[in-house]
Amino acid sequence: MTTDRMPNAFRAGTTPLPERDAALIARRSAALGPAYRLFYEKPLHLVRGQGVWLYDADGRAYLDAYNNVASVGHCHPRVVEAVARQAATLATHTRYLHEGVLDLAERLLATMPAAIGHVMFTCTGSEANDLALRLAFEATGGTGVIVTENAYHGVTLAVAGASPSLGAGVALGPHVRTIPAPDPATGADARFAAAVEAACADLLRHGIRPAALMVDTIFSSDGVFAEPRGLLAPAAQAIRAAGGLFIADEVQPGFGRTGEAMWGFARHGMVPDMISMGKPMGNGYPVAALALRPDLVAGFGARARYFNTFGGNAVAAAAALAVLDVIETEGLQQNAHAVGGRFRAALAALSHRHPAVGEVRGAGLFIGLDMIDPESRAPDAAKAGRIVNSLREAGVLISATGPQGHVLKIRPPLVFSDSDAALFLDRLDAVLTANP
Repeated sequence: MTTDRMPNAFRAGTTPLPERDAALIARRSAALGPAYRLFYEKPLHLVRGQGVWLYDADGRAYLDAYNNVASVGHCHPRVVEAVARQAATLATHTRYLHEGVLDLAERLLATMPAAIGHVMFTCTGSEANDLALRLAFEATGGTGVIVTENAYHGVTLAVAGASPSLGAGVALGPHVRTIPAPDPATGADARFAAAVEAACADLLRHGIRPAALMVDTIFSSDGVFAEPRGLLAPAAQAIRAAGGLFIADEVQPGFGRTGEAMWGFARHGMVPDMISMGKPMGNGYPVAALALRPDLVAGFGARARYFNTFGGNAVAAAAALAVLDVIETEGLQQNAHAVGGRFRAALAALSHRHPAVGEVRGAGLFIGLDMIDPESRAPDAAKAGRIVNSLREAGVLISATGPQGHVLKIRPPLVFSDSDAALFLDRLDAVLTANP
């Protein structure tokens, strides 16, 4: 029996595959080992991307409604040109003076609350969250960490132990406590701050001083919860009252994806102590960062040095600066807000035609759609899996999320248009009709 909780994973031997793809999977297994996973019952062999489209080895196009890594569109020419130009000029680390990393830090800080004054660069969101915990432990003297019940914060030793969504095969740390995600359907939204208080009390009862509440600000892996606004502020107050810090994990919801603001936490009218970012930051080039209050790194910086060989390197800075330019000049945050709002409304309207469609949640172009049993109204993970794989066959790419795997996770590039949404809706309608 597998302990893997990754929804929509390929299972070897369950689906007939073309000889070419079977050979590639055999090569992967031999060269990469057993820990890697592939999406979809029938894996995709992709060879190129452009805008919102991905293309397989046979030339078939797929509407990408999932990958927020290429947040401004696959192979955006402005980002490609910036990376190529910098790579052809200078590619080195942050121990030499260079304007690029400073320009990037200043641009990022300009989007943050005034209390956030420093940026530290990494290569991945996992590293950024790992660094956040390291600094939280140093600043508070505690080690207790609070996360939501199906959170994902990364794959380093520290944050994998605080990522319950990785499943039973990855044990939580003894210093980690989980709390329910703020699901309005269960009333958990009203009890979110109280759950933080209870988790702090439990840590203290076991002799563990609370250090941090780490929250993905749209609760991506818990099922996508964007409402009610303001719920993070009382939670931040609760962790601070216990001597800990609030870490906003913006790796998935950041960089304009939620539409109304650059960062997901801004929708809740609060200021985090630290803000991690990653995935979409370089549009495919590995770059990530942690922004934080200066006092939180002052003591650490006086006693220890921080260095990341590739974090904030000149090419990474060029990629990330180009992404910020594109978001601003192409109005992609505003596009996420406008197109996302119309898209969510149209998805909700499908429930009148398809009783298996439950609640539609989200903000901007980050959407969760429940699949339910029409009679019992219970979550239906099996149906969600069928929809995800049927859409893949129809040329549309999404995934599933949530503790029961019944939430369709829709997270297209920020250049997603109304016509792209119309195509998505047409194909989803057909797939739901074929899978009542």
